[in-house]
Amino acid sequence: MKKIFTLSVLLCLLAGCTKPTVDNSVVSDLDLNRYLGSWYEIARFDHSFERGMEQTKANYVLREDGKVDVLNTGVKNGKYSEAKGVAKLTDTPAKLRVSFWGPFYSDYRVMLLDDDYRYALVGSGSDKYLWILSRTPQISSEVKAKILAEAQKRGYDTDKLIWVKQ
Repeated sequence: MKKIFTLSVLLCLLAGCTKPTVDNSVVSDLDLNRYLGSWYEIARFDHSFERGMEQTKANYVLREDGKVDVLNTGVKNGKYSEAKGVAKLTDTPAKLRVSFWGPFYSDYRVMLLDDDYRYALVGSGSDKYLWILSRTPQISSEVKAKILAEAQKRGYDTDKLIWVKQ
């Protein structure tokens, strides 16, 4: 019996049955047409594909096939950089699948969204990615506090955020 239990636990761990360390649930409704357009990256968790980037911005444009073209831009070491990708819609409106590398897609989860679509908190399928986005290059201290409180409530370590120079 002990061997069966141990084997069951091991299989569950290998299959990804562990409880997520954060609440990365998405907003109940997302109007994609309102979400499209330009967003400034206010803060992010550190990761290799944006390391050292400043003045980062994302632009989302709906394609005729229903997918979304993604253009991320920024400056690194004084040089302009851009990355082009594509996002696919899912059955859950605020959860998209985004790819910058061929057939490899990652979750893009809109977890907090202002009623007027002025700012957003975006995560992924894990606790390793987190972004604060805004329609403007700066956010007020009140908005910052609200977003940080939401991220902390969801279990994210907001001390790991890098505040992007815009």
